[in-house]
Amino acid sequence: MKIELGLTSFGDNSDIYTEEGVIPKISAAERMRNIVEEIRLADEVGLDVYGLGEHHRPDYAVSDPVTVLAAAAMQTERIRLSSAVTVLSSDDPVRVYQRFATLDALSGGRAEIMAGRGSFTESFPLFGYTLDDYDLLYQEKLDLLLQINHHEKVTWNGQTRTAIYDRGVYPRAVQDKLPIYLATGGSPESSVRAGHLGLPITYAIIGGNPGRFRYNVEVYKAAAREAGHDLSQLFIANHSWGYIADTDEQAFKEYYPSTEASHNVLAKERHWAPYNETAYISEIEHGSLYVGSPERVARKIISTVETLGLNRFMVHLPMGSMEHDKIMYAIKLYGEKVKPIVDDHFKDK
Repeated sequence: MKIELGLTSFGDNSDIYTEEGVIPKISAAERMRNIVEEIRLADEVGLDVYGLGEHHRPDYAVSDPVTVLAAAAMQTERIRLSSAVTVLSSDDPVRVYQRFATLDALSGGRAEIMAGRGSFTESFPLFGYTLDDYDLLYQEKLDLLLQINHHEKVTWNGQTRTAIYDRGVYPRAVQDKLPIYLATGGSPESSVRAGHLGLPITYAIIGGNPGRFRYNVEVYKAAAREAGHDLSQLFIANHSWGYIADTDEQAFKEYYPSTEASHNVLAKERHWAPYNETAYISEIEHGSLYVGSPERVARKIISTVETLGLNRFMVHLPMGSMEHDKIMYAIKLYGEKVKPIVDDHFKDK
């Protein structure tokens, strides 16, 4: 039984909070170059996939993940390259497919798409969309993207963009079809949609006990079964925040300042309670923070994979902005220490 292990990142780029104090943020250009280095290292240490998020705000460096992934494609050999996520509702499916088909060509067939609605809404007014059409935009654009993925020439008509009549979309992907994951924060409706379509699914499990997502997984499987899909061909992934250091104590200390700072930015925007160490430790011990030594993180990954029946687990690193050398060392430990433990556990399953 092969369990894929990978990384995701949002390209966070704000002031860096550490135990010693605050380090001023680096330029977006430097952050993007650092991300390419992180992807190259992830490939070198044997990780299976790297997903990069799309944002349109000053505290994130990457608005177009495909461009950064394309730079990494030329410096890597095996690792799969994905968005995490493509905010499909405010993008054009024709251009989404073309960009990822280009990435697929440059990488030799390693491109993937995580299609989602995103947890931020800045892209909607930026690209001329209204949140009143939130559900319709996603539904129609996902339908068009899937048609393009399956057919060289497309005829499509809907309410959210102009119709297409028997037009070819080029270039075509190197892979027969681009893997398109439906990415969700956990709404049952998304699980139903992915199951009916027979799409692989990625859950963002970023708070609370991961076991609560068993319900979502069962909804996904039930919808797929009802639609006549082969359940053995379904593919279930997740990503959760995490960080690895030599010891539990070191990991807890190094990861907390950036986690607190990042959470509290969102807390102000979304009227949440301020973050604190009690919540932090609780999430490490009982929730969805995968923080600690390689052995601790590996055990927790194994538990989550078995509880949810996952095919892929991705650690989201960093949470907030962290020093590049710490991120790189955590990736090194993930590939060289965590992955062998996980691989060994599942090799005879």
